[in-house]
Amino acid sequence: MRAIVVVPTYNEAENISDLIERLRSLKVSPDVLVVDDNSPDGTWRIVGDISKKDPHVHLLRRPQKMGLGSAYVEGFKWALKEGYDVVVQMDADFSHNPEDVQKLIDALKDCDVAIGSRYSNGVSVVNWPIGRLCLSYLANRYARAFTGVKINDLTGGFKAFRREALESLNLDEIKSDGYAFQIEVNFYLWMRRFKMCEIPIIFVERRAGKSKLSKSIIWEAFWLVLRLAVRRLVGRV
Repeated sequence: MRAIVVVPTYNEAENISDLIERLRSLKVSPDVLVVDDNSPDGTWRIVGDISKKDPHVHLLRRPQKMGLGSAYVEGFKWALKEGYDVVVQMDADFSHNPEDVQKLIDALKDCDVAIGSRYSNGVSVVNWPIGRLCLSYLANRYARAFTGVKINDLTGGFKAFRREALESLNLDEIKSDGYAFQIEVNFYLWMRRFKMCEIPIIFVERRAGKSKLSKSIIWEAFWLVLRLAVRRLVGRV
């Protein structure tokens, strides 16, 4: 089973070398695809140097900052084209534990999509301000209530997909970003009746760099949920 981890980056030079090393040392030894938005701090240069030594590390360098959602779409398309059986998505900032990638891939023996969940076993978030934690928790409750998707962590960005699940999506139609992208992908897969399971993880605030969260990302997710609720009512997916 060929597995690849897709990692979008923008100014992650402080993290990327260590992340790639830890991913490549896992038992499953996944390939790594970094989708970099021409980071001013030279993240793409670091990945390019690593890829020259390790043929299992790949780089997609984009011309400018184009957003998380489109980075994942390009990464997913590349992985499908290259024939991978399993595609994992994760952040580059160590908020997602690289060792948990193995758990997500192993979970695909029993489901089509494995979600690294912060909220399936209480609340498992470390070092977040209480305001951000409340926002995230309530956003998930809101999205679950309106979309009908029975997942506790709809906005999380740590997931593993069987190839068949990703192939079912019309990736060209997914234009959302940030939290909204995660909700939209989960919604379409749920409505297509793929089996989705939540694997408890501990989410830790990034260890270096700056958060990309903004008010526009929050509002985009808010309005997307309402649009998806309408689609669910009219049966259009």
